[in-house]
Amino acid sequence: MKKVLLLILTLAVLVSGCASSDDEDVINASQVVISGDHISVNYIGELDDGTVFDTSIEQVAIDEGLYNPARKYEPLEFIAGAGQMIQGFDEAVTGMAAGEKKTVEIPPGKAYGEYSSELVFDIPFGQFESANITPVVGEAIFMQGRPCTIINVSEGNVTLDCNHYLAGETLIFTIELVSIGSNDSNNS
Repeated sequence: MKKVLLLILTLAVLVSGCASSDDEDVINASQVVISGDHISVNYIGELDDGTVFDTSIEQVAIDEGLYNPARKYEPLEFIAGAGQMIQGFDEAVTGMAAGEKKTVEIPPGKAYGEYSSELVFDIPFGQFESANITPVVGEAIFMQGRPCTIINVSEGNVTLDCNHYLAGETLIFTIELVSIGSNDSNNS
């Protein structure tokens, strides 16, 4: 019995003495995102039908015909759980480790909400004339601080749709967690 106990103690000392900086890297790599962490991610956002609507990756933007030379294609940085992202995206990154990649499906209720016909309405054409605005279908305007899209122009009315353009859509995101940092460390 004493020999078994001595063997176990000897093994424990040997194993603990073998820890190296490589072991510390493994421990740090297992850190996962929690609320309040400052993180950066690369992402590809798609609709149910596979149409890419947004990405942080330049080559994907080029391949999908979304490339905008005025935009910087780089990892998106935000504070997890701070409400800076749609709810489903925030929930998806929680628990991810740096270098991890996953694909998630986010329903409208955790994205931009359901499409609401109550947010589609007519404004008398005269209001645009009196403001010296020529309404054009497809143009975005702000109405009471909310972005709206002009969807129809007639002699009497201008029809606005104030739903987010992704309202009612199930969104599919491929997310790669690039880095995790404590929010506190960025405030010092």
